[in-house]
This record gives sequence, structure tokens and C-alpha cells, in this order.
Amino acid sequence: MNKSSNQKLGWSFILILFLVGTGCHQYDKETLTVATAANMQFAMKEMLQNFTKTTGIECNMIISSSGKLTAQITEGAPFDIFVSADMKYPDKLFAEGLGIEKPQVYAYGKLVLWSATNRNNLSLETLSQNDIYHVAMANPKTAPYGVAAEETLKKTGLWEKMNDKLVFGESIAQTNQFIVSGSAELGFTAESVVKSPEMKNKGTWIAVDTNLYQPIAQGILLLKTNRSKQKEARQFQHFLFSHEGRGVLKKYGYSVP
Repeated sequence: MNKSSNQKLGWSFILILFLVGTGCHQYDKETLTVATAANMQFAMKEMLQNFTKTTGIECNMIISSSGKLTAQITEGAPFDIFVSADMKYPDKLFAEGLGIEKPQVYAYGKLVLWSATNRNNLSLETLSQNDIYHVAMANPKTAPYGVAAEETLKKTGLWEKMNDKLVFGESIAQTNQFIVSGSAELGFTAESVVKSPEMKNKGTWIAVDTNLYQPIAQGILLLKTNRSKQKEARQFQHFLFSHEGRGVLKKYGYSVP
């Protein structure tokens, strides 16, 4: 058996375990598998539910950092659509011949500073206070929101001061766990997270000045993994850019192009 076959078998096994563990629909030819950057987890959950109601097409959602999802796609993971937190990774995959067409920007994300507890006068200066021992952020090597957080800290002159306080999540999802559990008193996350029904009204958050980091242009790429599902993948892409799809994105704090 060649390497490619081994990779496909391996990813099929991993995907089956993931879906069994999360109670998702079984992966089959009628089901779209959407690889989703962690910042889009809550918005995408609602998006897919609405899409399925409208079209009857069932969907599975696989959540991780954009960098890790890109690595998995490169290794042959059986995903149909990649919804990234930036354009760098979709562009990379398209350049490698793994996408059907050039990726498109579907939204612009926003960075926030969040505490799971109620804090008065929360600001970036709070990061330097003596009662702040841990500050969570996504790993800049794999997560675009981690890049934005790093840019913010460097631009405000806080990066060097934060070395002993920073804890890195593999994705925004793990970063959120650090914040919600109290393992970190503060952390940087996506506005879509704090506006989700699951996290709304939990603690205190402030929007980070968008002048402190590069715009977080988020891209979608239709993958060549399964040609039999490209029609359904295009249907989802059209839905994402529809009035209803944009409405969901705006609800979760994204700007839409």
C-alpha cells in the first residue's frame, strides 16, 4: 500500500473517531465536511444548521486552528470545504493545487480582550497589573488571531513585558478554555466567541483597536478532495455569501466584504 493510501486510511479513521465522539452525522457521500477555524465555531454551527434547513444537505464541522487544518488537508484529510481564519492558508493550499478555484474573503474578524470574571475598567493596560498572572492567546504559528494578538502587544510595547505571563492555546478554542476555566485571568479571542449564545454575558470584554493589528481577512476554499460533492460545496459557498449567511456573520461581530 502506498503512502497516499495510508494517509487516506489514516484520516478516514481519525474522522470516524471524531464524528462518533461528537455525535455528528456519519461521513458519507451526501454529507459535506467543513473544516472550520476555531474562531468561526459558534457562527458556523448556526450557519450549517440554517444551510441544512434550507437545502437538506447535512454537514459535519471539524474545528481546529487554521494552520493545523491546513496541515491535515495537505496530508489528505477528507474535507470538502476549508473555512479559514485568514487568507494565507487558503492561498497556500490553492497554490499547491488542492482548491477548486481561488479562495474568497467571506468576512473580517475582530480581536477582543476577554476576562471570564467581571472587571471594572478593563483595558490593555490591565495586562500589566500585578494580579494578572496568566494571559492567554492563540499560538501565532498556527492561528491568525494569535498573530493579531502578537501584533497588538508589540505595537503597544507590551510584548516584552508579557513573556512570563503568556500562555498559548493551539487554537482560539483552547485559548477560550484557558480563559473560561480561570487558568488565565485574561486572554485574547475573537469577537464572535464573546457574542455567541454559549459565551454571551460571561465576564467582561473589550474590542481591541483595529489599528493595532492587520485586518483579519478570513477566506473560504472549496477543496478537490471529493469531486462528487463539489456541487453541494458550491451551494454552501453561495449560502455563506447570501443575505442570510451574511446576517449570521454580522450577528457574531464579523464585518462582511
